[in-house]
Amino acid sequence: MSKKLSVRDLDLKGKRVFCRVDFNVPLDGGEVADDNRIDAALPTLNHLAEHGARIILASHLGRPRGKAKPELSLAPVARRLAQKLDRPVAFAEDCVGAPAGTAARSLQDGGFVLLENLRFHPGEEANKEEFAAELASLADLYVNDAFGTAHRAHASTAGVPGILRPAAAGFLMDLELEQLGRLTGTPESPFVAILGGAKVSDKITLIENLMPVVDSFIIGGAMAYTFLKSMVHPVGKSLIEGDNLTLAKSIMQKAELQGKRFVLPVDHVVTLGDDDNYRTTANVDIAGVEAGADIGPKSVELFASVLASARTVLWNGPLGRFELEQFSNGTRRVGEALAGSGAVSVVGGGDTASAVRKFGLAERMSHVSTGGGASLEFLSGLPLPGVDALSDA
Repeated sequence: MSKKLSVRDLDLKGKRVFCRVDFNVPLDGGEVADDNRIDAALPTLNHLAEHGARIILASHLGRPRGKAKPELSLAPVARRLAQKLDRPVAFAEDCVGAPAGTAARSLQDGGFVLLENLRFHPGEEANKEEFAAELASLADLYVNDAFGTAHRAHASTAGVPGILRPAAAGFLMDLELEQLGRLTGTPESPFVAILGGAKVSDKITLIENLMPVVDSFIIGGAMAYTFLKSMVHPVGKSLIEGDNLTLAKSIMQKAELQGKRFVLPVDHVVTLGDDDNYRTTANVDIAGVEAGADIGPKSVELFASVLASARTVLWNGPLGRFELEQFSNGTRRVGEALAGSGAVSVVGGGDTASAVRKFGLAERMSHVSTGGGASLEFLSGLPLPGVDALSDA
């Protein structure tokens, strides 16, 4: 991927800047419940304000599916952002039309307006030219700091930067591309990939793309049971992808032929019909009525021993149902081992990012991505429309 123009390269004084941010934050009782995505955007927003830009912020929130839904309004985000920036943030009650146009024209140097939820209009997700043109008419320049939406070819991520030039990356976008790019370039060896989550099918392209540079794959989460089943291990009622058993076996064979280590769980925490009735197995075998919910203590030790010598680690996907305390030990303990390993550690966003934050480990990781789907697609070697649309440096 070619190096993209950065916001630091733009002449911003007096210019109206359409800045795509990722303020898709959880709300609770009409207030922001988690500030992480807002905090991640602050370096770019402060830079724009300090250099005299007139900043028009745009984001989606939730899945309103092209209809205005008051419970998904960005108005609470505007209030919280004003507190974070310690300066006023106007709110436009629509992202196009008179409310948006009036708010954009009223901006002074260093001023902010947050537009209403982009996805209140079907033209956003459909990347309609007319809708993109309306958004672009509000500004002179374009900055994208929403890495979490970079894998979507939507109007605000792909359409607008096709009209507004130059189109630059914000500091968060720059950071994400730099940190994730290190993993697909020449990462320091041994390079270990910890892969969890539910489905093998979600990670096939990732495994194949990283196979040339990864030394060891650690597999956990529900996807481990498809691999174990392909090896004819009893997995009981654990979640598997029956139509991907042959594929799972071929992936392991390919790894072996290339001298890559493929590490699977050797024991498990299994449920016996409900979440309050569970036990830890002594080995890999799971009885017919049981279902795997977490890796066991021997697996934790095995995985930690692999991480002890690692120099670079990617972690994408939790190793169990970490949201429940009784099934959180594997994800937490492996996270602690990674945090203490001294390796360059990159966490691939989504549920994994939520896990490291829950266990107080985020600050001990080298980089925690803000984009689950975007980071997965980037590391899988797939194009990111929101990045491709930006101007080359």
